[in-house]
Amino acid sequence: MPDRPDPAPPPPAPTALLATPTAATPMAFVQAIVQAYAARGMDAAQVLALAQIPPEQVGNSAGRITAQQMEMLSAAAMRELDDEALGWFSRRLPWGSYGLLARASLSAPTLGLALARWCRHHALLTDDITLHLHAEGEQATLTIAEQRDLGTLREFCLVSTLRNALGLASWFIDSRLPVLAAEFPFAPPPHAQAYGVLFSGPTRFQAPRAAVHFDARYLALPITRDEAAMRQMLQHALPLTVRQYRRDRLLVQRVRQVLAALPDATHSAHTLAEQLHVSARTLHRQLKEEGASLQSLKDEVRRSRAIELLHRSDRPIKQVAQATGFASEKSFIRAFRGWTGQSPAEFRRGARSVAV
Repeated sequence: MPDRPDPAPPPPAPTALLATPTAATPMAFVQAIVQAYAARGMDAAQVLALAQIPPEQVGNSAGRITAQQMEMLSAAAMRELDDEALGWFSRRLPWGSYGLLARASLSAPTLGLALARWCRHHALLTDDITLHLHAEGEQATLTIAEQRDLGTLREFCLVSTLRNALGLASWFIDSRLPVLAAEFPFAPPPHAQAYGVLFSGPTRFQAPRAAVHFDARYLALPITRDEAAMRQMLQHALPLTVRQYRRDRLLVQRVRQVLAALPDATHSAHTLAEQLHVSARTLHRQLKEEGASLQSLKDEVRRSRAIELLHRSDRPIKQVAQATGFASEKSFIRAFRGWTGQSPAEFRRGARSVAV
């Protein structure tokens, strides 16, 4: 008789984004797990005790627990209920279901193909929801289409499914995968503020469907994991979204994009970090890890913009300086000479003489 594969642990808990003692996870998600127990005629007292959640606090909708408590609660509940979906769907997803999906996506050469497989294979587990990956221009979108009424567990289901997919995607490429925006097809819940922890970008409620949007360039990144890493990850799957990936493998490109979008703006590390949903310190550190600096990227974007304007327009040098973010014409000329060895006027004359 052939050996049975080891059952894979469940996907990461949706609220397990920050590995800190801060109690930021809404009690509503605890209530959803307790409800799954009640639907099966089972008592959740043991898993609540394991996660150190007093039963009398569960009814406090304004309450919060830590990410670690949510991890412990989810993991124990998934095992005890033998349902990695925790009651969301019309049939259970036995322990190991999501591990099989992860393995089926591992051989994909790029993240885009891995996520496409994940969406397609998810339909083999349940037809209550369908997942779709779509890319258009610079933005990729992962959406959930609801095929039946998910009832009172709807929010927990939609949030969890998207968080699981994002967590696995980040693990596949060993990189942060920042969310540009998230959308959900229900009114803002009382704990709507927690969505700022769950998803890095802004969240819109009352949307047509549940979805997350992110930079489409991530889809082209290669899968960096192998089967050995998969086996190790599946032994301790819950910390997957807790892990603070030290770098965003597209950070340099994302900084360039922000700088190029507003080349005449004064971009400080603080304002850029806010737009990219990282701290200024993290921004500087990650850029250094990628062999870049904020000043070098600013100079690169300004130089490209200045060369384009000098070559293709008749704007006075002073206006070119303003359009490239310089406070004065004099400082622009000095910087441009450092970049090219020529003054802006000399460069313009030389470029046009070559064109003629």
